[in-house]
Amino acid sequence: MDTALAIRARGIAKYFGDVVALDGVDLDVTQGQIHGLVGPNGAGKTTLLGLLLGLSVADRGTLEILGAPVGRALAVPEGVAGFVDGPGLYPSLTARQNLAALAALGGQDARGAGIDDALEQVGLTDVADDRARGFSLGMRQRLGLAAALLTRPRLLVLDEPSNGLDPAGKRHVHGVLSRLAADGTGVVLSSHRMDDLEALCSEVTILATGRVVFSGPPAKLTAENRELDYRLRTSDPEAARRIAAGTAGIRAVDDTGPVRQDTEVIVVRALGPALDELVVRIVQSGIALRELAPVVSPLEAAFLALTEQQTAPQEGGR
Repeated sequence: MDTALAIRARGIAKYFGDVVALDGVDLDVTQGQIHGLVGPNGAGKTTLLGLLLGLSVADRGTLEILGAPVGRALAVPEGVAGFVDGPGLYPSLTARQNLAALAALGGQDARGAGIDDALEQVGLTDVADDRARGFSLGMRQRLGLAAALLTRPRLLVLDEPSNGLDPAGKRHVHGVLSRLAADGTGVVLSSHRMDDLEALCSEVTILATGRVVFSGPPAKLTAENRELDYRLRTSDPEAARRIAAGTAGIRAVDDTGPVRQDTEVIVVRALGPALDELVVRIVQSGIALRELAPVVSPLEAAFLALTEQQTAPQEGGR
């Protein structure tokens, strides 16, 4: 049995005068999936998010959200929540008052809207009675997420929700999104944070100059035959370098970054199988391998490879 689609877009195009912001975009997001949306500045991400939230309409193509066709009106089906360019808040009201006001606008009784639960989920219980004007960027992002939770969304659309988050705030946001997806909510997450996407998303779509250049599981993206640079920290770096030099498919990298000052670290460039062979040889030689990590995350490396050749002749697509 196929999983129901939260979003089905086909051939979506959006123009701003002579600027093509979106050019034939296809997108499928299933219920219960966290789907990442990434791309360089000007790729069309914000424009696409606006379409999904009913803030604008497509000039061409078809869009279905939660099984309902979206026409040429500024509207989306009930059950869609989220924000673009940061949540809209009342700075003179407290966090709790902001949520109560939003609940009232939605026709909800504030007492039964689950305000305290929403604040707890995003980790803002301790500042529930503080005015929003004093909130940091990360706290405003979390309050915007709490506001979205009040609607009990079946589709949640978020633009850079990790902006300004400290580690505790990030943990709260990740937990909320994971629980929503586990309960069947579709989530679209736009972010420049590759670590967030790798941790949360079962699929990603990469946009460049208004077009989709990849859509699918991150594992498919990063499993392609592409060499990556890896940082190895060992108990005997000189011996590790000699072993690396004698391992087929391994190339030493003259790294100019901060790790160059760390005498326990070597940097090599390799495909996955060659790296596996190097690790086996190092361990068999009795050398302790204390750290092994890509210098740039596999997802980020693939993203750069897919988008670096794309040029944007016009800067209007957001």
